[in-house]
Formats: sequence, C-alpha cells, structure tokens
Amino acid sequence: MAASKRAVGVGLIGFGTIGSGVVRVLRDNAAEIEEKLGVPLVLAKIADLDLHSDRGVKVRKKLLTRDARELIADPAVDIVVELIGGLQPAKDFHLQALRAGKAVVSANKALLSEHGVELAHAAERASLSYGFEASVGGGIPIVRTLKEATAGDRNLEVYGIVNGTANYILSEMAAGAGKFSEVLARAQAMGLAEADPSYDIDGFDSQHKLVILVALAFGKRIKAKAVHVEGIREISGIDMAYAREFGYTIKLLAAARDTGDGVEARVHPAMVPNAHLLAQVSGPFNAVCVQGRALGPSVYYGQGAGSMPTATAVVADLMEAARALLGGTGPQLPPYGRKVSLLQRERVIAMAETSHEHYIRFLVVDEPGVLAMISTILAGEGISIATVSQHEKPLRGAVPVVIRTHKAKEAALKRALAKIARRKQCRALPVVIRVEESLGES
Repeated sequence: MAASKRAVGVGLIGFGTIGSGVVRVLRDNAAEIEEKLGVPLVLAKIADLDLHSDRGVKVRKKLLTRDARELIADPAVDIVVELIGGLQPAKDFHLQALRAGKAVVSANKALLSEHGVELAHAAERASLSYGFEASVGGGIPIVRTLKEATAGDRNLEVYGIVNGTANYILSEMAAGAGKFSEVLARAQAMGLAEADPSYDIDGFDSQHKLVILVALAFGKRIKAKAVHVEGIREISGIDMAYAREFGYTIKLLAAARDTGDGVEARVHPAMVPNAHLLAQVSGPFNAVCVQGRALGPSVYYGQGAGSMPTATAVVADLMEAARALLGGTGPQLPPYGRKVSLLQRERVIAMAETSHEHYIRFLVVDEPGVLAMISTILAGEGISIATVSQHEKPLRGAVPVVIRTHKAKEAALKRALAKIARRKQCRALPVVIRVEESLGES
C-alpha cells in the first residue's frame, strides 16, 4: 500500500460483543487514531449472519453483509478482523484474507492454539501483519510485551489467571457470596458466563491461551491436547474456608515452565499464597506473571474480558497493521516475535512426572481407623503428610477430612487416591488442589 493512501479500511467479520466494541472504539477514538497513524482507520464493511439485532451501536446499512467472502474481496478493506471464534470457517477466512493481500487481526484463541503456527507462516510468506493481542488477557498487552518488551531476555516461566469467568466465580465464593452453582448462575445473569459455561469453568479457554503464551514466551510449539487441564466445578465453600485458614486463595492457574528438557504446562485450581500478587486479583480481572532470567519477575494486570477491553487490544493490532501497510515495508516483527521456522517443537512434560504439595479433601465415614487407613496408603506411595484437619461435624455419618501433603509425585498421589477411593469408608472421590509455594522461583 502506498504511503499516500488517504485511509485504511477495516473489514469486521463478527458483529457480536467484541465486534460492537471495536466499532465503538474506532468511532469514539477516531481523532486520536488518525493523529497517531496520519490517516483515518475507517470501518469499510461488517459481515455477520445476524444483521438485525440491536448491538447498541449504529452503523450504515450499506456496510453490512452476511457474506464474509464478499468482505474479504472488497477492495476498500485493507485489514480483516475475525471475531467469530471457533476453528472453521474462521481458519478459511484467515487464509483467504492473507491470499488476498489483507492483513489479519483476531481474538480467536481456540484457532490460534490449534493452527496459529500455520497461519502465522502464511502471514510471513505474504509479508503481512497477523495480530492476536486480544486472544490472551483481553485488554492486557501481554502478547506485545512478550514479542517486544522482554524480547532480549530468556523467559523461564509464564503463569497467571487468564479466565475472567472462573476468577469471578472463585472470588465470589472466597468472599462467601454463595456456593458454586449460585455464583455461576449470577455470573450468567450478568453476562460474565455463557449459557454453556464449560469452556471457561472446565479450563479449556485457559488451556488455549497457555499454548499461545508458551510460543511467545519460550519460542516453543506445544499441542493443546498435551496440556493438563482441570476445572473448578468441584471447589466448595469448605475448600475456600480451609484455604483462608492456611493463608491461601484458590485461583484457576495456567502455568508453564521451560525446564530445558521439555515444557511443563498445566491448568488447574491452585492454592496461591496470600502474599503473592495473584491472590489479590479478583472478579473478572486477569493477571499474567513472567519470570525472566535477566528481568526477574514482572506482572501484567487488567481486565481480561469484556467488550471494550478486548476491543482496545483489537484496535491496537489494527493500528500496528495499518502502520506496516502505510510504510509499504511489511510488519516489523513476525507474529510470534521470531520466524515460525525458529519455533521449536517441544514435548510437554506429563503431569504424572511433576511434583507438588497437595491439599486433599476426603469425605469418609465417621469411625475409628479411617485416618490410619488413609495415612498408611499415602505412606505406601512415599507421600508424607504435613497436616491433618477436621473441623466439620458428621453429616449422615460422613465427615470431611483435609490433609495437606509435603511435595509428592503426581503419579504416586494418583495411585494412592485410587486405592483410597476404592475403600468402603470413602464416600466420594477426593478433591485435590495443588499448593503453589514456588511460583516464580525458576
């Protein structure tokens, strides 16, 4: 594109919550955007299957179409923004746009976790920008930070809270505002959780984001299905109370560590020490921590979801793409901060090979010898008990018993818990929450 172009045209595929936010940001901040770019960033076309619902923002009818391919082919569109989510037809739209010489911006973490490397390679071959700042952390500029601000360092760990829905639920439960089902229903009524919330509360959204963070932070390619995932459905008020007693806060943690012999990557509930900054992140907010060899620890905090925070990240990518188009030299940086050919395929260390301290809640019959049975089985697998707690009164002959272990191998713990669960004294599957005392100590 010639530097003399009078405007940069944006084509928006997906006019939902984030898409309508992008329209608002482009409209409300038009003067600031033009001042920084030197030309206007204008909305040239919008594609969506639903052209009639009220999004709370007005656009001219002539900009609307149900055909995304028509949008991609429109010569007035210089940059294509994909906000429909999912793998297909989103992937095809990305490739069609790049083949048509259009830069691409997306917030689609599911697509990026599965096909991001392939799509980034296509963008590299075409010398076009491929932006996905909004795919992780909403309005937190963590993608740009890892690509640019910490580019001269070697990152050892990246971890944090990357799902606002789960964090809101856990924060409300920790505050005593209801049990899991009640808080989830409230989050759905507020629009913080989907009608089917499984993607968020079962950890898969965080899993996809962690795959992207690993590529950016470590330069390593890992498969999403190799990342260990647990959700928050089994967390109860009892667990919250014990966490407070022990000096912890329960969070859905996404964590990755570059060991030099593989990547440890996992998503699960964790007891985070109250002294750690992550313990203070409440509501729908996100925070990502990066441990660099030279920089040490750094924390990036902000709104991790919602129309306007996410739209802000989308528009930042639009402006970066527009600068590259106006300059006529292509993007300054590859999508992952290094060429795709330099991203190393890496194995993910199996969860069974890792070691952690554990909080375990058993529901057992209230009779002599039960604790001895549990202790014997744990000891047989080489698992040492740090503390035992039992505050609640028996209910229908069963009582919760909480044990905290010293650091133990996951494989050994799994074997021990399977043996305990088979005993007639055990009335429910044990609930396990890992205790994170060594975050950021690589």
